[in-house]
Amino acid sequence: MWTDIIVILDATFRISVPFILAAMGGIFAERSGVIDFGLEGKMLGGAFVAATVAHWTQSAWLGLLGAIGIGIVFSMMHGYASVTKRGNQVVSCVAINIFAMGLTVVLANAWFHMGGQTPQLPKGARFLPIELPFADALSEVPIIGDIYSKLISGHSVLVYIAFLAVPFTAWVVFKSSFGLRLRATGENPLAVDTTGISVNKTRYQALILNGILGGMSGAYLSTAHLAFFVKDMSAGKGYLALAAMIVGKWRPYPAMFACLLFSILFATKDKYQHEMQIMMQGIVPAHLLNSFLEMSPYILTVVFLAGFVGKAVAPKAIGQPFSKEK
Repeated sequence: MWTDIIVILDATFRISVPFILAAMGGIFAERSGVIDFGLEGKMLGGAFVAATVAHWTQSAWLGLLGAIGIGIVFSMMHGYASVTKRGNQVVSCVAINIFAMGLTVVLANAWFHMGGQTPQLPKGARFLPIELPFADALSEVPIIGDIYSKLISGHSVLVYIAFLAVPFTAWVVFKSSFGLRLRATGENPLAVDTTGISVNKTRYQALILNGILGGMSGAYLSTAHLAFFVKDMSAGKGYLALAAMIVGKWRPYPAMFACLLFSILFATKDKYQHEMQIMMQGIVPAHLLNSFLEMSPYILTVVFLAGFVGKAVAPKAIGQPFSKEK
């Protein structure tokens, strides 16, 4: 039982990383008043660029920089359409997601001829697990040793960055002067403008942070969690990150716990999928059971949203393009 708990929690931490990074990025954008359904596109684009750059340069860090770059590009595209041109923000997000889905496959086929997949990355071109100090020495200590050596130690650097991004986001949004401007812009942009602060500039700054974190979430998928890019590898994770942000009421720590909750569903499904197949053999057809197990985390996500989204109050000016003429 204890071993199973450690295994599930360890998998939960690994699975939660793209959710957490994308959710933190979404908080920056939506706290400024800009809707961001485009987390899926940034994650997918970041995954492709990270794997491609890492393959060409044999450097995971350069792959990460490439992913951050494409994340910022997508955020600036969204900003130009929705902030500068005051277009429909939802349409802009959907366009970015569709653009990323199509472009990544086309470029992957054109460059690598592997059916939308990139080549397998060698060890030097991906983020490998890091063993923390004294992990081996403490591994034999009951409970504490298991928690430290098997649960805390042994993750890639992006896992630790993701969990550090949560207190960083909380500090920036709720403790810094920029965070005060950010939240005010999302609540009452006209009042912010009367103080001489540029609403559009603040929203663009938020979108840059949004793009950085969104790109990083994709880089984790293709250079740490796996060692290649495959077609549609984000598989709706950007939308789940958006759901976690809403369940968390646009606050970093509650959003992180929502990400962990969604992730533990995936980890539990992966851990016990084989056992459930054996248990239900002859009762439920294997293909139906597999489909249901694959859908179960998403179904439960909808259930959680149905229970919490009605109580979550979004920033008042979210989705509303700012115009001084108003």
